[in-house]
Amino acid sequence: MTALTAPPETPARAALGPARLRVALRVLPALLLTALALAGPWLAPHAIDAPVVAPYAEAGGEAPFGGDQLGRDVLSRVLAGGRELVVTSLLVAVLVTAIAAVLGAVSALRPALGRIVERTADVLMLLPAVLGILLVTLSWPDGGRLAVVTASVVLGVPYAVRLVAGAAAPVAASGYVEAAAVGGERLGHLVVREVLPNLRATLLALFGLRFVAAVYLVATAGFLQVGPQPPAADWALMIRENSAGIVLNPWSVLAPSVAIGLLALSVNLAAAALVPPSGRKAVTAL
Repeated sequence: MTALTAPPETPARAALGPARLRVALRVLPALLLTALALAGPWLAPHAIDAPVVAPYAEAGGEAPFGGDQLGRDVLSRVLAGGRELVVTSLLVAVLVTAIAAVLGAVSALRPALGRIVERTADVLMLLPAVLGILLVTLSWPDGGRLAVVTASVVLGVPYAVRLVAGAAAPVAASGYVEAAAVGGERLGHLVVREVLPNLRATLLALFGLRFVAAVYLVATAGFLQVGPQPPAADWALMIRENSAGIVLNPWSVLAPSVAIGLLALSVNLAAAALVPPSGRKAVTAL
């Protein structure tokens, strides 16, 4: 009886292991930071609204990052201040990517409608982000986080639509999409089954960029006190509240600033690492 032997390892299969390891190493920081931000309120050693040390006390003792302007523990407030930012930014990034994916694909499949969508996007892109946030949130005084999410989505969709429409145009003009259209498939089928599956790389990259932009917009709203209000623990609000004492205790401003930067950078790198090979391979006729 002939012994069974394992098939020889091909170069592609041998390179698959290191490639997966590189992807995991780039995704892991984003997962850890996101999990830490979500679980932070339960990990805080002190109550976020209780004075622990003297105002702007130096780091050490009961407050490893020192105290803020009211003597509250900076570490506890940093741990508790990221959940709302993460949840809000993820919601904005998902909504913007989903809306832009549908509108961009429809624009590529229906050029007449696409011209209207693109002209509307061009007009909305002329509105500065900070001004747009102020207009939406100040005209919606009781909107809170919902107003910030609405403003961020309205400001983010125009850029995303232009990107998706440009990537979807060659896909919509390809032979298999035209064959499906001639075969009587409806617009919804063409968008969901023919165009969007071939834009996975573009949509993942877009999600990473939109998350970074959402972090910027949500943090800007918090810095302007449009969203969360004192005494809430919010990273952007902490930067605003403690800017006057940065010389006395730099950690009161540096800790939330670094947290915002690391969160945006790690999620963007993770989204880029997860981007699959794009495009549908052409089949050579026999």
